[in-house]
Amino acid sequence: MKSFRSLLTLVLGVAAASLLAACSTVTPADYHGQQPQLRLESYFNGPLSADGLVFDRSGKVVRRFHVRLLGVWHGDQGTLTEHFTYSDGKTQERIWTLRREPDANGLRRYSGSAGDIVGTARGSAAGNAFHWNYVLALPYHGHVIDVHMSDWMYQMNDHVLLNRTDMTKFGVHLASLFIAFHKP
Repeated sequence: MKSFRSLLTLVLGVAAASLLAACSTVTPADYHGQQPQLRLESYFNGPLSADGLVFDRSGKVVRRFHVRLLGVWHGDQGTLTEHFTYSDGKTQERIWTLRREPDANGLRRYSGSAGDIVGTARGSAAGNAFHWNYVLALPYHGHVIDVHMSDWMYQMNDHVLLNRTDMTKFGVHLASLFIAFHKP
């Protein structure tokens, strides 16, 4: 009976912690008023470059990469072309079609799609922060698996934007990415 109570106490404690964590979710609105104001149609317009790292579940760097980007916007529609060069010499191209959506609840909203994105990426920005979610069709050992991507971007100044991405599958953390964008 004592072990049952201990187990029940543990389960209730984990459930309570999970509920508290769910209540404290960070949103872009938490950054309202932070400067500079991140507007994708301004920052991702023209040539940019980026450098990034991929971390496995344990936090070990498993891949490095450099990206050349070109963003072109016409009104609320944009195209962002990314050319990746990985530390192992492999290359990749991704072309995003981006759209500024109508603002809602004080947030700037965006959607996007690309060839290896399943469905539509959706996100919002406030202040200097932007968050969006999407599903990436990721090649993995001769197969393609769909993984959930949660991107957080923070504009530091007119030239630097930092990005942290968490990659999950069925709620299990697979990897993280860190990217530093540089605008001339």
